[in-house]
Order: sequence, then structure tokens, then C-alpha cells
Amino acid sequence: MTYMFVHGSGHQATSWNETISYMEGGKEILCPNLSAILNGKEASYANLYASFIEYCDKIDGQIHLCGLSLGGILALHYALDFPEKVNTLVLIGTPHRIPKITFGIQNMLFRVLPKSVFEKMAFSKKDMFIFGDSIKNLDFSDRVQHITCPTLIICGEKDGAHFRKAARFLAENIKTAELRILDNTGHVVNEENPRALAKELDEYYGGNK
Repeated sequence: MTYMFVHGSGHQATSWNETISYMEGGKEILCPNLSAILNGKEASYANLYASFIEYCDKIDGQIHLCGLSLGGILALHYALDFPEKVNTLVLIGTPHRIPKITFGIQNMLFRVLPKSVFEKMAFSKKDMFIFGDSIKNLDFSDRVQHITCPTLIICGEKDGAHFRKAARFLAENIKTAELRILDNTGHVVNEENPRALAKELDEYYGGNK
């Protein structure tokens, strides 16, 4: 069965490399690069999600789907729309709705950052603003209770308050969910604490083959 790890907006597919290096072998793990799967289309959330659906449709059988932040949003959205395709769901630092105040502050900071900073992110500086405007009203609060597959919620102990609150909300509203809080870890769990994340994933996948 295929495993898919989806990165966040501030990173690229390579952000999973160290985590994967600590995991037990024998898994077919795909790490799509979100900017690449857009295939030149405008970087709106609608286009990205449509491209993500196309990417997943090419995979035979079910998927063990794991996403961080934006990757978690895509994974959650896909699991809601195509439950028959998702074997397990892992959501890391994933909001169930976009925190508008925090998101607004982030966009203000983005405006003063040089373009070079965005080279290591999923999108260019211009595309990041297009994307941010298209996703700001996204809200799955009233749908998450429909998730039926085994689900693991992971959040860093030092992540932002809205992400910790979202982790608790998801754990309380998804009947199949388990919650894991990683000590001394912030938002980018796969880079800040890859060894601990690998251990959590191996244990979870070992019990949900």
C-alpha cells in the first residue's frame, strides 16, 4: 500500500527526508512537491486541491495519507471527499479552519521579506499572496465528524496556540482519532523533531496496516 507525506506551504517535499530516514524500511512513500503538481496553473487553493486529487487518482488502491499544516489541510479535505481512497489519516499541525488574525499577521510579515526567502517555500512570494487570499475562508469545522478512517493527530508542544487548539478540536470531533503531543517541538515537526515523528509514525502504521 502507498504512503503519502504532504509538506506545508513554508517548505518543500525534501522536508520529509530526515523523518523518512529514521523510519522502518519497506514502505513505498510518495512526497509530492505542491508547486510542481500545479503544472503551471495559478497558485489558488482550488487549483492546488484539484491537482492534488489528480495526483492521488493515479495511485492504485488506498493511501496512508499524512500531511503537515497545508499538507494536512489537503489530506483532511481529500479524506472527507474520497473516504474510500484513504486507509489512514495523519494530521500534523493542521488547522480545521484558517485562523484569520494569525494569517493576516503572517501575510504582513511576508510583504517585507525578500523574494530569496521564498525559494525554500512551496510557492514564490507572488504566488504566496495569491494562495493566501484563496484559502483564508476555508473551514472544515462542520465536516470533520464525518471522517471514519483511523486518524492520528500530532502537534508540537511549542506550536502556536491556534494549532494546539485545532489539534484538540480534531481529536475531540473525529471519532477514530488519537492525539499525540511531541515535547520540545514547534510547528514544523518533520524538521524540528524528525526522529520522534518517525517513531510515532512507525508505531501508528504498525498497528494500522
